[in-house]
Amino acid sequence: MPIAALPEPPYYMVSFSSQRTKVDDGYGEMGYAMTELAKLQPGYLGFESVRGADGFGILISYWKDEDSIRAWKSVVDHIEAQNRGRSDWYSRYEIRVGVVERAYGFNLEEA
Repeated sequence: MPIAALPEPPYYMVSFSSQRTKVDDGYGEMGYAMTELAKLQPGYLGFESVRGADGFGILISYWKDEDSIRAWKSVVDHIEAQNRGRSDWYSRYEIRVGVVERAYGFNLEEA
């Protein structure tokens, strides 16, 4: 998973930390579908995701503003994915929303 290429701040981020169950029925397909659907949403800027062998994962999505986040939360297919997550795929999750005010990094290839 590459690091997301993002605009200069400010922008918003939604952190989704989760612990998977052992149920895998349709999880990968739904994850791919939600990623592709999110890319089509107004205000979407990108995402980064990682999941460990123990089932703990973090997905961070980046958005132009809070209205974009609210709109994404209410997309019907996304609501269906949320429901499946609660019933089948996650034993626990936490969502945190924040404003990115400053961002910087390092890239050896550009150094």
